[in-house]
Amino acid sequence: MPEKNQRQAYGAALLELARANRNIVALDADLNGSTQSIQIEKNLPEQYFEMGIGEANMVSVAAGLALCGKIPFVHSFAVFAAGRPFDQIRQGVCLPCLNVKIVGSSAGLSDFGDGATHQSFEDMAMMSVLPHMTVLAPVDAVETVKAVKVAAAINGPVYIRLNRNDLPILTKESDPFEVGLPLVLAEGKDVAICANGIGADLALRARESLGKHGISARVINFSTIKPLSAEATLKAVNGVRGIVTVEEHSVIGGLGDAVARATGRMPLPMARVGIKDDYGQSAHSYDDLLNHYGLTAEAVEEAVLGLL
Repeated sequence: MPEKNQRQAYGAALLELARANRNIVALDADLNGSTQSIQIEKNLPEQYFEMGIGEANMVSVAAGLALCGKIPFVHSFAVFAAGRPFDQIRQGVCLPCLNVKIVGSSAGLSDFGDGATHQSFEDMAMMSVLPHMTVLAPVDAVETVKAVKVAAAINGPVYIRLNRNDLPILTKESDPFEVGLPLVLAEGKDVAICANGIGADLALRARESLGKHGISARVINFSTIKPLSAEATLKAVNGVRGIVTVEEHSVIGGLGDAVARATGRMPLPMARVGIKDDYGQSAHSYDDLLNHYGLTAEAVEEAVLGLL
């Protein structure tokens, strides 16, 4: 499959939107080369604010800009974007439901070289628990562009989670991207593998291998963590014997919990593939960490076989 970097797609999409709407502004905490908000600094410097390593102040300034009619996009690594300014996001953005977009880059294990302090396994859980917050985790570069446009159109706080590395293109330009609605990537009747981010690629590869065992797996992409439509989720998993969730996030508080809540009226056996109650670490490559933490197509296949 062709691959493309989510961050590069994000930077280009934000620049296009900011050119069309001068109320869109970008704020960054000294990481604009990584987050790609540098595209705004280079091309629209009057719409860019470099805040230094001061994430809490950055979010408070964004809240003020939102009160003045601007649409601020706030940038940092996911672990810093969600964690360091949590109080400011809760009190200054979500409580008054201000129009601030928070973009968490280098999420999960994707910042493989910088270790536990830079790897976020809890960001979706932290953002999902906040009232008024929409939480998006696009699966590839194509969905990333759509997510930016959707986020800009929402009048309220939004969190977007992005990977650092090149990811396979799994969706088409013509595929719908609607907040709250899952997207079936491959049909199957025995088990539903619910995934997002790199988990969707692992699920599709596991599906091929499972077919050799006579197991038909349905792969469903969940780019929305919150709000997630229970009706649409129940429809997407209808008819299967069990559900496996796959996410580059803690198995606590992320996609697995969202799917479990959405399918509570139709309880099915569930298994979760993700980060077990643990922190990250440094490694020579992204694949090293994915293998170490059990985020592989083989692990997904084993989870399906064990469940069924």
